[in-house]
Amino acid sequence: MTALSDAIELDRQAFDHLAAPFRGELVRPEDPSYDEHRKIWNASIDRRPALIARCAGVADVIATVRFARESGLVPAVRGGGHSFPGLSVCDGGVVIDLALMKGIRVDPAGRTVRAQAGVLLGELDRETQAFGMAVPAGIVTHTGLAGLTLGGGIGWLMRKYGLTIDQLLSVDLVTADGQLVKASATENPDLFWGVRGGGGNFGIVTEFEFRLNPLGPVVLAGPIFWAMEDSPQVLRFYRDWITDIPDEMQTIVIHRKAPAAPYLPPELHGKPVVAIGVCYAGPVEDGEKLVRPLREFGSTVLDLCTAKPFLDLQSMFDPSFPHGWWYYFRSADLAELSDDVIDIVADHALRMKSPLTAFPIFHLGGAIARVAEDETAYNARSAAHTININATTATSDGFEDECAWSRNFWSALQPYHTSVYVNFLMDEGEDRIRAAYGPAKYDRLKALKRRYDPDNFFRLNQNIPPD
Repeated sequence: MTALSDAIELDRQAFDHLAAPFRGELVRPEDPSYDEHRKIWNASIDRRPALIARCAGVADVIATVRFARESGLVPAVRGGGHSFPGLSVCDGGVVIDLALMKGIRVDPAGRTVRAQAGVLLGELDRETQAFGMAVPAGIVTHTGLAGLTLGGGIGWLMRKYGLTIDQLLSVDLVTADGQLVKASATENPDLFWGVRGGGGNFGIVTEFEFRLNPLGPVVLAGPIFWAMEDSPQVLRFYRDWITDIPDEMQTIVIHRKAPAAPYLPPELHGKPVVAIGVCYAGPVEDGEKLVRPLREFGSTVLDLCTAKPFLDLQSMFDPSFPHGWWYYFRSADLAELSDDVIDIVADHALRMKSPLTAFPIFHLGGAIARVAEDETAYNARSAAHTININATTATSDGFEDECAWSRNFWSALQPYHTSVYVNFLMDEGEDRIRAAYGPAKYDRLKALKRRYDPDNFFRLNQNIPPD
């Protein structure tokens, strides 16, 4: 048993006090389900908490926070378990697991939705798309809504409707001293500013209220592929094409070796490709006209851009990012796809070794940039692109080599970095977190931390220390 497991044994009375009314499940290292529940999406992270508190509701969350404080245990908060550096699990502390909190309530007339913190993106989409509406959020359905939202939330609909936080109307949050508070534009507005991009630094959000936006349910979407050796020409064409597209058009550029997916022909499997993924959040016929120049450029090897349910688009990347693989990321925002940037991208793309590695370049702007920079903690709304250099292997075999490739690629782009999206950070230290927010916002977030969590109880996150 770990030292902190021993602490629970020594403070048996406190544990029994937690367990007696607990509606969820308390999992300890000796329990048969322990290994299952301590696993997270990124299998390169292997940590052993002293206790996993699988909360069934807000009362469980409050009780676990108070128990952790009284027992001197560090909490890790888990929504979907997708934290890149594994911040949703810890060694020796308490995992406050929100996965059982799955409530979703759509108000079609009011165009709002309330969702608890254990909801995954695919679950939210299923409920909202039943009414022809959506919250812009992510590109992989098994991502947790909570972590994605608190860092900002980028995805297929962001140029049309903005980030996930730009739809946020209110949150319910459990503070470091175990109190439930609400934050909105009119109630605790300073806290509401901070949770829109400041991550889990200020407490545990147990429920979100979002504005809904009309969408689909059918959209023009999907990737168009070229051979990776054509990447310099494709990216230069793409750079010019996106200067004159409306906000309804969202694109993501992806370089990878074509996976052995059922929607790809066998002769393409394993071949290096560059793809431009498309989602047009408007009438399909309008999107067809805009996409035509892409379809006609160069020698495409496959075109999967068709009218399809938005739900199908949202799940398209799921097979490329499953639970249980080994993941590593380096990321940066970019002001433009200059010739130098394009040449670096094309060169390093050809050097990837793993057949599982796939790195996206997201086109930003549109509605994101129309929100005032000081309105939320999320920073760098003027960035044009964000690149997420993902190194992926199925096991530890080859992982370090692929990580070195990611780091070298990132370093080659360093002269062109402008900022970084906080949800794409690994465990990179305070300077990188400061870079994600900029000096002024970072200082404001520190002041907010001093007010809501002065002793840094919630520190397993992209941490903003109070001092």
